[in-house]
Amino acid sequence: MHETYDFEKPRLKKDLEPEELLGVILEYAAKIANERSLDNVLMLMADMGKQIVISDRCTVWLLDDQRGELWSKVAHGVKELRIPLGAGLAGHSVSTGEPIFIDDAYTNVEFREVLTSGALRTDKQTGYRTKALMVIPFRNNEGDVIGCYQAVNKMTDSEVFSDRDLRNLSLAASYSGKSIESAMLSQEIEETQREIIFTMGEIGESRSKETGNHVKRVAEYSYILALGLGIPQTEAEILKMASPMHDIGKVAIPDSVLKKPGKLTEEEFDVMKTHTEIGYNLLKNSKRRILKTAAVVAEQHHEKWNGRGYPRGLKGEEIHIHGRITAIADVFDALASDRVYKKAWELDRILNLFKEERGQHFDPQVVDAFFEHLPAILKVRDEYADHLLE
Repeated sequence: MHETYDFEKPRLKKDLEPEELLGVILEYAAKIANERSLDNVLMLMADMGKQIVISDRCTVWLLDDQRGELWSKVAHGVKELRIPLGAGLAGHSVSTGEPIFIDDAYTNVEFREVLTSGALRTDKQTGYRTKALMVIPFRNNEGDVIGCYQAVNKMTDSEVFSDRDLRNLSLAASYSGKSIESAMLSQEIEETQREIIFTMGEIGESRSKETGNHVKRVAEYSYILALGLGIPQTEAEILKMASPMHDIGKVAIPDSVLKKPGKLTEEEFDVMKTHTEIGYNLLKNSKRRILKTAAVVAEQHHEKWNGRGYPRGLKGEEIHIHGRITAIADVFDALASDRVYKKAWELDRILNLFKEERGQHFDPQVVDAFFEHLPAILKVRDEYADHLLE
């Protein structure tokens, strides 16, 4: 189903004076330099391009080599857009590496077939009137085309894009290529960190014969609880990435203790408890936010609200909220899953325990968030059940 829009003729503007152009470039350069999210960089780039050439719309398309597509994340709540690499003017410009100028989409002959299947068809569905179009590819540091700017409808008296617009948007395109490449590298580094953290978390758990799905479930539970407590999404995502490292200190616990099937002696339990301090010491010197969070989680996930936990006997809000969240996520998964030394508890038994331990073992607010978001938590438990690994 297509939406129909009632478009009013927009008020015409004037091309930017040189000092105004410089001001726009400097303003957006500062914003982009401080932005690490690729999606946000794309939106800032689109806004900058729109202002530089005085267009009605501007989209930044990126090349996805693996899928043979162009994609864009655009502003105003629109979800990610994807088109085949060879489709439309954007696809043609990226494929050839050449810019495209069209003064009037309805009279253009050279790209008539492309326009009829793209912009003109969309105009018919929405009521929008596409006239002038300009597409300029941009490159990475190696000179490879990695995407393009697409500007639609010049909003000045001339109503067509000029050679000056080409120069100005080409300048923005040159900057875009380098900025986007940097943002993509940051995203790749973060994804690599996440992968390493999950792998290390799995190593810690596998030594005590736990499955890789344990750390995935704890990560998802922690994320749900963090959002439920009103923690900002960016921080909740950091906790989700860090929580799989909660038991990394188990790598240094002797097998005779870690894999003992029966109950531990007091001395053996003292040895087991050291995994919290070992994990903290392994991670504490990192300057990376994810690993700093992981250090807190590793140390504090066995602390208790009433001060009777370990290793430091912290009480109440002395325990970092990340530790309080991971504590209940870890205990729930331990009780709800089969372990080498016990069968999984029935859900009602776990819920009754949590009610009893509200304000004792667990932060009351975290317990309340757990019950409020129990359906989402149970969905994660089922989606990442251990038997699915078999």
